[in-house]
Formats: sequence, structure tokens, C-alpha cells
Amino acid sequence: MKPETKAQLISVGSVNMDPALIHWLTIPTAGPGAGNIAFFFNSGGHRVRLAVKKESPLEAKMEDGELVIRRDGVEIARGSIEEELIHCPDQAFITMCEKCVFDCKFCPVPKLGGKVKSMDQMLTMIADANETGSMKAISITSGVETSAEKEVERAEELVRRLKEKYDVPIGVSVYPTEDSTLRLKAAGADELKYNVETMDRKLHAELCPDQDLEFLLDALREGVKVFGKNKVCSNFIIGLGETDESAEKGIEELVSIGVVPILRAAAQHPLRKGEVTVERPTAERLMHLNLFLKEKLDEYGLRADTFDTMCLPCTGCDINPHLDIED
Repeated sequence: MKPETKAQLISVGSVNMDPALIHWLTIPTAGPGAGNIAFFFNSGGHRVRLAVKKESPLEAKMEDGELVIRRDGVEIARGSIEEELIHCPDQAFITMCEKCVFDCKFCPVPKLGGKVKSMDQMLTMIADANETGSMKAISITSGVETSAEKEVERAEELVRRLKEKYDVPIGVSVYPTEDSTLRLKAAGADELKYNVETMDRKLHAELCPDQDLEFLLDALREGVKVFGKNKVCSNFIIGLGETDESAEKGIEELVSIGVVPILRAAAQHPLRKGEVTVERPTAERLMHLNLFLKEKLDEYGLRADTFDTMCLPCTGCDINPHLDIED
């Protein structure tokens, strides 16, 4: 699968197909795509996660043992449905809390009334994943049930307990607190992700009114100092109303402080209709911005292909500039 093909699939983000074809059916519980039936499609070693929607312009059917995706009758890609471990292939990716008190206008999580997993539940899920023999990493993310401090405390405890049992990399993505970076590192976390969501200051204030972008950026700077080079990343949503110029400026700002941005295509969720105007990026825009990102990562000596946990090695929802785009 060429990067342009992957960009085309991400730009649509869904396929019309029989859900019965998916043996490992999951429903994401975190982020803008929460609540949708989704699966991983792998073609030629490149992976993309697609939601299943009847109204999708893409149609997928099994032919001669392969899943073939077409648009207007023209084949776009063929490959296989990939088995998940927890949330993604090869990783036990745990969402500690499926609730959130932050009212980010593009995110359905605050309106879905999700669950909060107990420590015993999470430890059991990871133990079961480890029993499969395919667990290469553990990733931990969370909404905010009551406070960011509480989620950091739970992540800290979970990481400590996991480090006692498993010799695999552990990544953590939470909303930062004043001392979260040092605490998570001391607990044994290997990689860190604090999500900026958007780098457009005006949009961030409008769409994430409960969050402080400058505080997030300070936390990311500290994260790079504490965790080191090529250990800190951040989700950067594309399609919330930012211009290419604004996106490029934000990409360079993140890369210049040692952070690897993950360019995530925005999704309009029905529960947020009327609260945000989402224009899902075209394939051309995704390619343009990811080529710009690759150029800046190379310029600043950063890599997107050396991470072991969370979204960058998964590559399902995003184009990884160093895994999906050839030099």
C-alpha cells in the first residue's frame, strides 16, 4: 500500500462492509472515534484502521481470501484484516477511564458515559494479553473522571505494578499535572504522550476550553528533558479549522522542542454535531502535511519509527512519516 493510498483510506476513514467478516470486532472507547465499530486493515505491511459505516463511499468484500476495498467499482487496495490484542495489534492498549470532565468540542467521550476500569480489571486484561505471547508493548491512556491528578496517580500505580511483572516497553498518555512527568518516569514508564489536540491558539481556546495549551507545551518540554530524545509524542488533530500555514507552524514548534507530532485526521461525531465544524482532511492535505512533518523531523534529528508504544508504532489511524513514506 503506497502512502497516497493510505492517505486516501484515512481521508474517508470508513468502509461499507459486512461486520461479520471481522473476527476481532472492537469499539474504540477513547478519542474522536470513540463508539464506532472499527477494524485494522493491513496491505503490504502498512496498516490502517477503518470504521464500518453503511454510508461510506468505500466498499469492502472478501475475494480469494483477501479483503478488497473499492471506490465506485475501482479497486483501491487489497489485504487482510489484522488481529487486535487490546485496541491494536501487538499492544495491550488500556483506556483506564472512558469518561472525561474536559469538554473538548470535537470529542464524544464526555457524552458517551463510559466505564472506569478498576486496577484489578486492568491487570487481568494485561495478564490475559500476555498469555497470547504476542504482547510487545503496553500502552496506557485515560480520560479524566474527576481530576487529572487522580488519573496520574492511577497511571503511576499501574505502571509500577506492571514493571514488576513484564519486560516490555510501557507508554503513558494522560493529561499532565505539575509533577506527572517525573512521577511517571520514576514509576517506570518508557515513553510519554501529552496531546495538544491543535496547535492553533485561537482554535484551542475555543475547542478545548478546559485545557491550557501553554501548560501542555511546558509539560512536553519537560517530558523531552526527562524521557529523552524520540520518547515524547503528541496527537495533533487536522481538520478542526486550522490552515495549512497554521498547521505547519505548529508542527515546527513541536518538533523544535523535541516532540514528535502525530497528525490525526479529525472526525465529526454525531454527538458533537453543531458544536464544532470538522472538515476531514483530504488525501492530498494529509500527504502534504506529513511530507512537511517528515522534512522537519529529519531537519531536527527526530524519528517517528523508533517508538515502541502507543500510536506511532501502530500506524493504524495516522501516516507515520518514517514507516509509511519512503525516503
